[in-house]
Amino acid sequence: MNDFLFTRRTPAQYASALHGTVDAVAIHLAGTERPRSAATPAELEDLVARVDLDRPLGDVAAVLEETRRLYLDHAVHFHDPGYMAHLNCPVAIPAVAAEALTAAVNTAVETWDQSTTATLVEQRLVDWTTARIGFPAAGEPDGVFTTGGTQSNLQALFTAREQRLSRPHAAPRQERLGRLRIVAGEHAHFSVDRAAHLLGLPADAVVPVPAGRDGALDPVALERALHEVTAAGDEVAAVVATAGSTDLGVIDPLPAVADLCRAHDVWLHVDAAYGGGLLVSPTRRHLLDGIERADSVTVDFHKSWFQPVAASALLLARGRDLRFSTWSAEYLNPRHAVRPNLVDKSLQTTRRFDALKLWMTLRTVGAPELGRTLDRVLDLAQEAGRVVADAPDMELVARPVLSTVLFRHRPPGTDDDAAERLVEPVRAALFDSGRAVVASTVVGGRRCLKFTFLNPVTTAADVERVLDLVRAAARDTAPLAAAAGAR
Repeated sequence: MNDFLFTRRTPAQYASALHGTVDAVAIHLAGTERPRSAATPAELEDLVARVDLDRPLGDVAAVLEETRRLYLDHAVHFHDPGYMAHLNCPVAIPAVAAEALTAAVNTAVETWDQSTTATLVEQRLVDWTTARIGFPAAGEPDGVFTTGGTQSNLQALFTAREQRLSRPHAAPRQERLGRLRIVAGEHAHFSVDRAAHLLGLPADAVVPVPAGRDGALDPVALERALHEVTAAGDEVAAVVATAGSTDLGVIDPLPAVADLCRAHDVWLHVDAAYGGGLLVSPTRRHLLDGIERADSVTVDFHKSWFQPVAASALLLARGRDLRFSTWSAEYLNPRHAVRPNLVDKSLQTTRRFDALKLWMTLRTVGAPELGRTLDRVLDLAQEAGRVVADAPDMELVARPVLSTVLFRHRPPGTDDDAAERLVEPVRAALFDSGRAVVASTVVGGRRCLKFTFLNPVTTAADVERVLDLVRAAARDTAPLAAAAGAR
């Protein structure tokens, strides 16, 4: 009875299920030769719809086989060299082992009496990361793991809002709330605008600062924006600098931004969800110089640290600022508690032990190897940029900074509009074929294709192969694109 539950009475059932799962994944991944199947949305919808959820199969082996056909055969494989679309990475094997451990034990890290050493492991990793950032020890820096950059940015801007509103002021809180502004570069992540909305700020609360010619936030424009906000009678809750923008991969000039934030006495948040892996890079750590002067930093370990989703963290230069997130309940984390309860620092209550993934990875391969792995990806992006720039039928849209390469297929004689019209048909054709997955975006008002590299086994030959697929897809879709332009 209840032998489907993992208890001390069911170790054999647990072992059988896990062994079967591991075998299924290993066999499947060893046999994949492309990043996804060529199944159409209609075919996949039919495949899922035909499953009768009210008639269980009653056997894990049978369910695994069904799941293979339903999910594994059609999953998008980020470990495949033909996947070059978004900030998804192949994952560290020790981290996958950690997922199996945490799922089986089902640890929740919100309180000490649910987690014990899991709380200490997360706290140790937070301390380790704040030290890598270089936060001054005098501020007693602290932080908390989150589900991703969006949540980390939300909590950072919530903390900045509350810190600003805690300052003495003649106007009441509600009046001030309507006059708070967040100043961010034009290439800041969309989660900044979403956070402003969720925090009850006005529709125009996010003040965009134009980028310079390199795509990074322009300090002169930032200073102008800060003066304009103050002159309008508003308050700056925070300035958001980006260390690795999603499309361009650019890193804002952190020292200059920090100087301005200190001069204007405003909170500086650095969104390093993408570029945070540079903290362990042996060759490019200097690109994050100035990050130690931030008030808060977002780092996504499930991007450039090669961890499974989800693993992110919000790090604060002054741990006391986490008090704004504390809410006590007698049954959970009473105010008189003497043991650390991580729920006191989190916007979540129930929370997985995601820190174990990074812990086991660091304990297996070490930070330097993680950094070298990221460096290989960044070196590949530089090489891919050169390949694109040297191709007579390709147009490099922006010089690679981290691991993104923006380009268009543009044979000689092709005008801007014709090259732009090819972007979406080409991207869709590659995805539908299953032979490669690339992304698209808009930069400078014009659409382009995007490679995003986070797979260290991808090579320049893989880049050339996908560019050939782009050329073939362009030949096939050009008549349709031209017809669409004529309309």
